[in-house]
Amino acid sequence: MKELTTKQQQILDFIQQVQQREGVSPSFREIAAHFGFSSLSTVADHIRLLRKKGVITDSGGKKRSLRVAIATKNLRKPIVDIPLFGTIPAGFPRERLQEARGCVSIDIETLGFKPTQRTFALEVRGDSMIGRHILEGDVAILEHGLIPRTGDVVAALIDNESTLKTFVIENGAPCLKSENPKYPKLIPANELVIQGVMVALIRKIR
Repeated sequence: MKELTTKQQQILDFIQQVQQREGVSPSFREIAAHFGFSSLSTVADHIRLLRKKGVITDSGGKKRSLRVAIATKNLRKPIVDIPLFGTIPAGFPRERLQEARGCVSIDIETLGFKPTQRTFALEVRGDSMIGRHILEGDVAILEHGLIPRTGDVVAALIDNESTLKTFVIENGAPCLKSENPKYPKLIPANELVIQGVMVALIRKIR
């Protein structure tokens, strides 16, 4: 089934609302009045396309016989809210507190995977990951609890400082690699804690 336009979705919602409230579907005149259409032919064109997309049916031209064939909620892509916990440096590590800044709302189809309660977002600061096309201002979507593999981009706490880097294993020991030659490799002196593995990246057009 083809995706509906915004106006088609609005008309479908209106038909369904009238049916639920009054027990019958709205007439073409009522649809035209509700949406401010100057011509009934405009309504007829929208209804024809909605029929073609298989979301409404009628009874052979009878008045008020339009029926919603598919619930409108099934036509919308599911939206998820991913908590946004401030920024993370893609540069030299620094101490930071987890400051809640709201959430990132995005549809699951665009995201490409189904988020869990362990999914979170961080805004990138710095340029140490430009070799992986991760730029300042990007929003990294990460999953807490995944076991990182060599080459994964991770949010990590290294010796109590937070950073975004590529996870690698060298000489049997984990360390963090920058993707910009002006930044050094990070080898933990005491502790390396993986806070999340990056699973998606959102970029704003600046």
